Amino acid sequence: MLNAQNPTKKRVYTFGNGAAEGRADMKDLLGGKGANLAEMNLIGLPVPPGFTITTEVCTEYNKLGKERVLELLKPEVKKGIKHIESIMGTTFGDKINPCLVSVRSGARISMPGMMDTVLNLGINDEVVEGIVKKWNNERFAWDSYRRFVQMYGDVVLGMKPQNKEDMDPFEEIIEKLKTSKGIKQDADLTVEDLKTLVTQFKEAVKKNTGKDFPEDPWEQLWGAIIAVFDSWKNERAIIYRKINKIPDDWGTAVNVQAMVFGNMGNTSATGVAFTRDAATGEDIFNGEYLINAQGEDVVAGIRTPLQITLEGSRRWAKLQGISEEERALKYPSLEETMPKCAKELFEIQQKLEEYFKDMQDIEFTIQEGKLWLLQTRSGKRTGTAMVRIAIDMHHQGYIDEKTVLKRCQPEKLDELLHPVFDKEALKKATVLTRGLPASPGAATGQIVFHADEAEAWRKEGKKVILCRIETSPEDLRGMNIAEGILTARGGMTSHAAVVARGMGKCCVSAANDLVIDYKKKTLSVKGHTLKEGDWISLDGSTGYVYIGKIQTQEAEISGYFAELMDLTDKYARLKVRQNADTPRDAAIGRRFGAQGIGLCRTEHMFFEGGKIQSMREMILAKDESGRRKALSKLLPLQRNDFIEIFKVMDGFPVTIRLLDPPLHEFVPHDEAGQREMADVMNLSYEEVRDRVNSLIEANPMLGLRGCRLGNLYPEITEMQTRAILEAALEVKKKGNEVIPEIMVPLTSIVSEFDAQKEVIDRTAKTVFEEKGESIDYKVGTMIEVPRAALTAFKIARSAEFFSFGTNDLTQMTFGYSRDDVAKFLPMYLDKGILKEDPFVSLDQIGVGQLIEIAVKRGREVRPDLKCGICGEHGGEPSSVKFCHKVGLDYVSCSPYRVPIARLAAAQAAIEEE
Repeated sequence: MLNAQNPTKKRVYTFGNGAAEGRADMKDLLGGKGANLAEMNLIGLPVPPGFTITTEVCTEYNKLGKERVLELLKPEVKKGIKHIESIMGTTFGDKINPCLVSVRSGARISMPGMMDTVLNLGINDEVVEGIVKKWNNERFAWDSYRRFVQMYGDVVLGMKPQNKEDMDPFEEIIEKLKTSKGIKQDADLTVEDLKTLVTQFKEAVKKNTGKDFPEDPWEQLWGAIIAVFDSWKNERAIIYRKINKIPDDWGTAVNVQAMVFGNMGNTSATGVAFTRDAATGEDIFNGEYLINAQGEDVVAGIRTPLQITLEGSRRWAKLQGISEEERALKYPSLEETMPKCAKELFEIQQKLEEYFKDMQDIEFTIQEGKLWLLQTRSGKRTGTAMVRIAIDMHHQGYIDEKTVLKRCQPEKLDELLHPVFDKEALKKATVLTRGLPASPGAATGQIVFHADEAEAWRKEGKKVILCRIETSPEDLRGMNIAEGILTARGGMTSHAAVVARGMGKCCVSAANDLVIDYKKKTLSVKGHTLKEGDWISLDGSTGYVYIGKIQTQEAEISGYFAELMDLTDKYARLKVRQNADTPRDAAIGRRFGAQGIGLCRTEHMFFEGGKIQSMREMILAKDESGRRKALSKLLPLQRNDFIEIFKVMDGFPVTIRLLDPPLHEFVPHDEAGQREMADVMNLSYEEVRDRVNSLIEANPMLGLRGCRLGNLYPEITEMQTRAILEAALEVKKKGNEVIPEIMVPLTSIVSEFDAQKEVIDRTAKTVFEEKGESIDYKVGTMIEVPRAALTAFKIARSAEFFSFGTNDLTQMTFGYSRDDVAKFLPMYLDKGILKEDPFVSLDQIGVGQLIEIAVKRGREVRPDLKCGICGEHGGEPSSVKFCHKVGLDYVSCSPYRVPIARLAAAQAAIEEE
């Protein structure tokens, strides 16, 4: 419990002049920035002195409010300012020898640009004159004052645009002044112009807030500190934390530091550097700087930043089509303009990387030829760079193999596996809407609304995006050939999302403001209407939908990636299988290192290659004889599917789930389709219509499906068992090793499973007698009903393996429909009712407890019981680690998530040590 009322508790930690009260390993308390500023002092780097207000104070602020926290803080903050003054030889608020400070945020994990900063704090009408005299630089003094009033007014006083279309009020004032004087660049503003801007800025503050701009430096400081605490809860910070799964209760530290100035003329500069390339991972020092500037200028992009290194400058110029002569004249590197500082910066970046043993993101300022370090942190990087940097640093002796694995973020491997949009093209794109990023990748195509149209257009060589209100297995053909899938409904584990991930297809689901009209063949968003054939682009990694074509590029998979995957196999105990329904999917998963198939959904096969008609004949048949006749047509088709899958998975286990969905998903619900089936089956339209209507259930997901279907129509189970085992024998004959595992879906009571197992074993015996040979096979069940988990000790007496279907197990445990959850889940997440989407990250307390119970009780009866999961959680890193912890043998996920699961499995084993 936070002891917020303790006035003697240490809330401020100082640093400077080679000493520090904090250390790098105190990030939880001091934030990443504060901890690293302390450490840089301890290793002798030139860092302006300052102090850090702890993250705990932010938590206190959120609990106790402004007045009480300032009361607790003031004594220590005043001592902190004295600490800065003693080192810098200046005085805060003094008009002769003034001390200015910066106030910056600093969370435990870097959140670049998400929270607020104030520079040049401590300046006022008297202090600015003192600065003029002290440095004999009137322009610098008034430029700093203008910057401070603008930044403070924005961050602390809330002088922001009322509407997103409006210009920043301070920028509007600047533009008016520049226009009136015919000035294009801020650098062309005179000292008098800067003085005018300060006056006009303050007048704008008075007009908009009703209060004068604060002249008292201490009032400025308290306002800035509170503003940084408040920025922890601003919209962009909240969104960033959600995306990156950063807890809301961590809070931010506040760093108050002596100002050093990069805007004192041509011998001063500011910049940002990386010890390695954050995009590619190349081991090359790089970065950008601006002469006569402060930090916000580099980020704002108003001026073209210059490259730090000569090599980087030449590379940049080549890309821009700029000659070497023009580059050297207009865009010189720091090595050319300030060679002494550049040399010192290069030596420091090497020291920092060697010390922290990771790629560093460095902020620096050069004040009249003296280099100062303002920050170092582990740099943000792409997935490609993440892998390359980790592997290279291992080869270079910085880190060991386990650190390589721990340092790589599993989810970022997605970036190496899926197509991505060209970044420059994306900047010019127009957003149509946004949904859930259901399946990563990038896709561009023409809008179509039906699977058959998608197929027809594809045959004509067109690229299509299948747009549906929601998808069903009947859409599988269209989904398979589409570049991407867009749905108005659903969620992260809806049919569209699950199947798309399995296919490696880009998918955006639950675009709730999307209105699709199948009759008119249009989709609309807030009055903007597109029709069939119009081009759209989907970003499955962000959920954005764009109007028109956007160029894509294939993500590169290098040898670094393969080396990382080899390391995962060395340390992981948990095996990783794939969910695959076709030979193509199986081949993709094998390429990514899948060690078997954990879920092959046989129902998906019925929508390919003309099988759907025979399937419909079976469903609509009047009696068993009719069903068996139709099943005899399906048998060779299913057998051939299994033959091809077994060939691809040579020597690896293949778990095949018997028919699971409700039968109504396979039959035509339109009159034309029903009349077609009436002609095929020599029945009346009315007979077919009535039979279709009889299949409709009030709650089909809890109705006639899974093992209930097989027990009502055992001939279906017979056919599928025969197809599986005949295929296995056929492949075995050709010298391939085959390991078939037949899975009974939706078991809730052991007698259901026993009835199906009897059919399977009886059919197997018949097949083996007919063929004169046999093959080992296993019969197990999918645990997706809470009762089955609780009675696992009974089911395990008959079942040889358990596969946890965590999609349905989550649905039934929570009582949430996964296809409707998007209607309320966002609100639950926003309000903190749920911390995470349980269909994305496994609910370890509830659903996880059921899994743990089932594994324990099942193995008490059958010690060699093989257990795994095949729901979408099998590819989510925290869920994979939970599966390792509770002793599962494997996880199974879509092919494109296999590398992610492999890395998470290795990390789980290392963390356990």
